Amino acid sequence: MSMNSQGRPTNISGADIRSSNSAVPDTVTGNRGLQIEEPLIFEQDSPGRCGVDLPEVPAMAMRLGTVKPRARVGLPGLAEPQVVRHYTRLSQKNYAIDSGLYPLGSCTMKHNPRLNEKMARLPGFSDVHPLQPESTVQGALELMAELGRWLATLTGMAAVTLAPAAGAHGEMCGIMAIRAAHDAKGETGRTKILVPESAHGTNPATAAACGYTVEAIPGTEDGRVDLEALKAKLGPDVAGLMLTNPNTCGLFERDIITIAEAVHAAGAYFYCDGANFNAIVGRVRPADLGIDVMHINLHKTFSTPHGGGGPGSGPVVFAESLAPYVPVPYVVQEADGRFRLVEHAGEGPAFGRMKAFHGQMGMFVRALSYMMSHGADGLWQVASDAVLNANYLLASLQDVMTPSFDGPCMHECLFDDRFLKGTGVTTLDIAKALIDEGFHPMTMYFPLVVHGALLIEPTETESKAGLDQFITALRALAERAKSGDVEYFQAAPHLTPRRRLDETAAARKPILRWTPEREEAVAAE
Repeated sequence: MSMNSQGRPTNISGADIRSSNSAVPDTVTGNRGLQIEEPLIFEQDSPGRCGVDLPEVPAMAMRLGTVKPRARVGLPGLAEPQVVRHYTRLSQKNYAIDSGLYPLGSCTMKHNPRLNEKMARLPGFSDVHPLQPESTVQGALELMAELGRWLATLTGMAAVTLAPAAGAHGEMCGIMAIRAAHDAKGETGRTKILVPESAHGTNPATAAACGYTVEAIPGTEDGRVDLEALKAKLGPDVAGLMLTNPNTCGLFERDIITIAEAVHAAGAYFYCDGANFNAIVGRVRPADLGIDVMHINLHKTFSTPHGGGGPGSGPVVFAESLAPYVPVPYVVQEADGRFRLVEHAGEGPAFGRMKAFHGQMGMFVRALSYMMSHGADGLWQVASDAVLNANYLLASLQDVMTPSFDGPCMHECLFDDRFLKGTGVTTLDIAKALIDEGFHPMTMYFPLVVHGALLIEPTETESKAGLDQFITALRALAERAKSGDVEYFQAAPHLTPRRRLDETAAARKPILRWTPEREEAVAAE
């Protein structure tokens, strides 16, 4: 079978895209029923074909000097039905939260209510421009102020900024506020940030980007921060601690108040990564735990669209200890009831501005819609159901898979690969086989402190029936792995448009640009 420069078969009928199961028939087209084999749009190019009729370009003198135009710009020529079918078929190959359970641990892939989308499309919100006069955007500013009030109330914090564009941007905001606070006190010798070994990778990266040296804090056998190791590293050179609670192992840090007291006694600040706030929203106020500053991922807790390089939002809340260092811009309400944006750092001791404008309006509308439709009691129930669902998975799978830690979990349950020992099957193999069952795989090999980790977060929006189907699939795969059917797992997935890819080579030597096939020149006789 010949392959092109993109590693794709040059003819569809030669593509090995079918199941290795002999019960699945081969097809001439490579299609599998309604799963249509689809070439790249460039491979469907037919020069001269177009979706519209355009008049011939009249002859005219070139005015580009010595620059000569190319014969073609390289865009494919297709008729309108071809274009529509192409992108429709591609969309049918996507896995999305609207098509099934997304069990990615640490990511909180929850349903996005359509009510939120309807609100975000209201005129005045959908077409707002950041350079409009304040008098014309009073409703938008009031919505931002109300969102900030909800976030401050739910966290018990004193101040909030909506400007950060994502969770990692929010982390940077918090650490920059900590640096500004130390600088204001003349404590320039605080050069270290303490970060637990199980932290999200952006935590140490953020600290390093802000000029700090990162000191790792080990965990205990029960998956939590080693309190004594933390205390041993605290000193006059420590600026702060970055800790996630509930942590990345899906466990609540029981010693968090003691940790906060130790950090503050050393003159440092306590930054909390709010990625897992969905597990405690409406039930625990982070300020009551001694936290000084925390970012909140609106997509994880308040159901705005998640990831894909799209419109992110990572508001940051500040306790009284760091409230003077909130960056601009932020919304204030004047005595006459009107709203305005504080745009210049000169109006306060803040360290400056995080980004050009004021945040992502569409995400603000969606998040506030979610909060107001749930209410305080509804958000309390969100956390309750998220934790209940995760523990239901843990209890239903712990006899065939190996939980990494004893006892109940919070919003996500963590397994390791001990149940696969001696089978020849790996965590990656289980994940690939799960794709054949119609599920997106769970988070694999993270957190790094757990060998062969499988981190599963069902969120509160999954029904018991949906979870039972997922449990049935995982139990069957675990039992099949133990039965010795190694070949099946190593060849999985069997039923996808493409089989198992060389992901390492794809990451190290990506082909980012399509190039047409070149016919080899035939030598003259």
